[in-house]
Amino acid sequence: MPGKRYDQRVLVLVEVRGERRDWDEAERGFELRGWPVVDSFARGEGASRGVLSADVPARLYCVEVRFFGARNRRTEQAAVWQVQRLARAAKLEMYARRSDPMDRDREQLTGWRAHTVAGRPSRVPVPRPVTPTERLRRAGAVARARFSEGRGRRDTGTVVTGTASEARRLSRMTLPGGSAHDADTDVRAQYGRERPHIVMRREEDQHRRTARVMAWTLAMIFCAVVARQHDGVRTWVWSGLAAWCLVRGARLAHGVFAAGGRAGSLLVWGAAAGFLLAVAFGADMGDRRGWTPVQIVSVVAVAATTGGIWLLVRQWTWGEWLAWAAPVAFALVASCVVASGSVMHAMYADSLDVTPDDLDVPAIWQAASALKLLSLLSFILFVPAVWGIAKHVHAPIVSPIERLGVPLYVVTQAVVVVLCGLWALDSAGDAVKDLRAAAAQKADLPSYFGVEPEWMCVEPTVPAAKLSSRGGTLNPERPYVSFGEAGGTVSLWDEPAGKALQMPAEQVRLVPAVDGRVRCAFSYASLPKGD
Repeated sequence: MPGKRYDQRVLVLVEVRGERRDWDEAERGFELRGWPVVDSFARGEGASRGVLSADVPARLYCVEVRFFGARNRRTEQAAVWQVQRLARAAKLEMYARRSDPMDRDREQLTGWRAHTVAGRPSRVPVPRPVTPTERLRRAGAVARARFSEGRGRRDTGTVVTGTASEARRLSRMTLPGGSAHDADTDVRAQYGRERPHIVMRREEDQHRRTARVMAWTLAMIFCAVVARQHDGVRTWVWSGLAAWCLVRGARLAHGVFAAGGRAGSLLVWGAAAGFLLAVAFGADMGDRRGWTPVQIVSVVAVAATTGGIWLLVRQWTWGEWLAWAAPVAFALVASCVVASGSVMHAMYADSLDVTPDDLDVPAIWQAASALKLLSLLSFILFVPAVWGIAKHVHAPIVSPIERLGVPLYVVTQAVVVVLCGLWALDSAGDAVKDLRAAAAQKADLPSYFGVEPEWMCVEPTVPAAKLSSRGGTLNPERPYVSFGEAGGTVSLWDEPAGKALQMPAEQVRLVPAVDGRVRCAFSYASLPKGD
């Protein structure tokens, strides 16, 4: 394991059978992986006395196994897998005899700021009776002092954490080499007011709870969007599911997002959920308002893919990432952008029996088509993302000792690559189908990444016998689909013939037509006699 980073710590009783050299090899393996050895003893001795017999030459190690991943019901089993992986790599007869989790989750202690109370009026009793005016004046002075303390104007600069009583004692404690504080020092909570009935959650527990709240919130939004798309009984069913997800999210949300208690947490969660729901229902999507269920699933899939890839690569150190992974990734992306600049246009042109050079696509649109291709190929990352999530939750199929996981990964990745390639082909194929359909109906022609086909009347400037056309014979009385001029050649699409028609640009003149239904007013008799 690179470096010393880890997520989980599990105490494992490891038995290593063999001789002294085997035990030394096991200890070197523990040290290389950053697993501290808490204790070691011979089998049948120490803590194993009366538990295991001493008839087998072996030594037991209490090892703190450290590894990445989430804490769940398979965490202890994942520690056993790590030991088995070491045994397989070192070719040792090594067994994990017991695995106990170590709970080292950090408490979220309340933060306090120390302040002086010297500005408050003293409570020294006076020998004479106190008049109501003096009582009112003293109460006003106390209120002003407390208001000033609450605004932080009398802070001493000391910050402490803990319960209210611990914070007060810590603020008055004299540190070695520090300044001394007296009994005139008190504390106030950094955020809001201290409420003894609130039980602060631990840090990792809060992260897990927050993730569950987000999952229920997204499920609620998805069910609400689906209910909006249907009517009748289906609407009520999906609305009921959305309400159920809303209740589950609200029950988990209290005490998570704010330190002020349940009301603050529910307020924060409600505001976030309401904003997301408003966006899902009211976002302007062109011809309709609101998102569709497919779009929501796509957004969740993109987020899950990003998170899965991060879980997969987070085990690398920054040195390793900057040393080879980042340059390789940059070179791969750059080469894909440069090499795929005309791939989409090449597939589009091939379906129309022309070449990409005949289309004369600007460089900016070639880059745009490259990004489109990369977006289609980005689905290839979905498989490693799922692999990263599975490793994080210690799924058995991706365990370090599972031999079926790697072949399954390779086969799945190959299938996804093929599907992504087919999607890229379908993108250009669909554009060509739309163009042909529009040309058959003599309607407006759709564009495709900088390719702007137009209806044109093609007027020859030379007699018919001298017109050099490739792919067919020009009929100047009807309009053609023109892709413009490129390299001295005019490329046309002859919809009735279903093929491309090309001719030199100096032999024809292009006149824009309203659509494909007009009749072009041209006659060879109108050409000059010299031609």
